[in-house]
Amino acid sequence: MGASGGPKLSGMQKQVLALYRGFLRAARTKSPEERIRIESIVSAEFRQNSKQVDRKNFLYIEYLLRRGKKQLDQLKSPDIVGLSSLNVEISQIKKS
Repeated sequence: MGASGGPKLSGMQKQVLALYRGFLRAARTKSPEERIRIESIVSAEFRQNSKQVDRKNFLYIEYLLRRGKKQLDQLKSPDIVGLSSLNVEISQIKKS
């Protein structure tokens, strides 16, 4: 891959992209039907969070990264056949 003229990514942005790629790779190990479902859920969750979460809310982004890594570890297990979405509203986190 060649160097692009685009801006450099921050460490956190690299972590988010690595997590996304990890989910897509893990989805490849599941059945074709489940793979499509997992890819759909992952894409929707990442897209939703990219629109709703403030880019400067580092604590919440770190929380989402930790939660995502735990879900990815579970998905990588051969005993797990699928993924369900877990929607946590930002307002619920702020109230805690």
